[in-house]
Amino acid sequence: MSVLKNTLTQSTWTLGSRALGFLRDAVILAKVGAGPVADAFFTALMFPNLFRRVFAEGAFAQAFIPVYARTLEAEGPEAAQKLANETLRGLLAVTVLLVIIAQVAMPWIMLVIHGGYRDDPVHFPLAILLTQITMPYLSFMALAALLSGVLNSAGRFGMSAGAPTLLNLCLLVAAFFGSDNFAVSKSLAVAVSIAGFLQVCLLWYGVSRQKVRLHLGLPRFTPGVRRVAALAIPGTIAASGMQINILVSQSLASFEEGAKTWLYSADRLYQLPLGLVGVAVGLAILPRLARAARSDDQAGSQGVMDNGVGLAMALTVPAAAALMAAPFLFVDSFFSRGEFTSGDAAQTARALFHFGWGVPAFVLIKVLAPGFFAREDTKTPMNYSLISVVVNTLLGASLFFWLKSRGVAGFPGLAIATSTAAWVNAGLLFLTLNRRGWYRPGARLVQRLVSVLIASGALAALLWYLASISETVQAYTFGSKFLAALAIAAGGAGAYGIFAILFGAIRLSDIKGARRA
Repeated sequence: MSVLKNTLTQSTWTLGSRALGFLRDAVILAKVGAGPVADAFFTALMFPNLFRRVFAEGAFAQAFIPVYARTLEAEGPEAAQKLANETLRGLLAVTVLLVIIAQVAMPWIMLVIHGGYRDDPVHFPLAILLTQITMPYLSFMALAALLSGVLNSAGRFGMSAGAPTLLNLCLLVAAFFGSDNFAVSKSLAVAVSIAGFLQVCLLWYGVSRQKVRLHLGLPRFTPGVRRVAALAIPGTIAASGMQINILVSQSLASFEEGAKTWLYSADRLYQLPLGLVGVAVGLAILPRLARAARSDDQAGSQGVMDNGVGLAMALTVPAAAALMAAPFLFVDSFFSRGEFTSGDAAQTARALFHFGWGVPAFVLIKVLAPGFFAREDTKTPMNYSLISVVVNTLLGASLFFWLKSRGVAGFPGLAIATSTAAWVNAGLLFLTLNRRGWYRPGARLVQRLVSVLIASGALAALLWYLASISETVQAYTFGSKFLAALAIAAGGAGAYGIFAILFGAIRLSDIKGARRA
């Protein structure tokens, strides 16, 4: 299957999940607003989201797929099934142990990630309780990651991409249970763990349809399991870099009431292109890169990487341009209702602008890292990920407290640091691939990237103008600012399609390639 076709399969399901996620977040924010209770809940939700992005959105799969695929190809289905069973049991044992340790240590963990509320006798214990309730999601996501890896190795991307929809559905339903925001937050926390269980059930069913029979049991750390672990642990740390950066930012944000909620709301918007494009392209190109690496096909590897980078940037740079050109328009239209005010939207927009210019780097990390994973080098991305964590921590803390010392909000500094760290990570990955001779962009790709920048610049100018007349647009959308924002976004998307074809950012051959098997 073509990279574009696999990407579209993954992205279509992810788009549906994210669209439902926006509805979910709009309801949750309307119910709990932006304040201490919301900050406590989003701290609890941050944990499962972190592990979902680390495990379920590629990190474990990128380490597991090459070993599983090689075993399947060299030793046959029975050996591959045995490897999956052994890895499943070991992974479950490790994550259950981590969950138990976290449950016991949660009061001390919360001092680190929610320290700004440590003297609050009401909301600090609430954050501890809610996070203890959501922690089992870690084990469920670890299992879901392995099951998704089995499905992706078989060329089945749809079910693994659609599984997160269950989390959105469960949270959406749970948001309507509770008489006040305290009760609603507890209902939401319970729904997180229920959703994790349902996702595992769905993916287990999908794997069984591929005639792969998995069974729970006592763990045995066989050579195959040790091989997967040797790749998965560094790979997981590598993929955790951005999530650790978010964790650091959230920890510092706890020292400003409401800042966690503003950052979370901005995160929901800028993560959309990452989930739709970066993760999808990364997963789509990994099997092809692994095959090229095994056969020492440098030309094939070069072509896959050029295709992946070009496609990712053609879809991501315009998204970044949109987030930077009209951040308040989108935040206010999507989230401002109930307890979440336009003032909260304005604060969220400040963070979203600075996350926006980091979006291409977030996606490039997902696309470039498979160039290492396909060659079973997970340590190099891990090292660069850790460097980005150091950059984010030092820069984020410096900007946060410097801005506060100037009498202004410090949380925009956290968004600046996160985006800067992402560019450092992406730059190191690219330079190393280039130095080792594993990837050098072709001239055609360079021309395409220039075209993407020009087309995205035209889009940004158009969206900035449309945002400035949004009230006029609203008059033609039944007075609804939500529909006005959708109309502006749709108009921008259509305009970018025209700009992209005119300037050569998207080739018609790419669109035709989506039909190829």
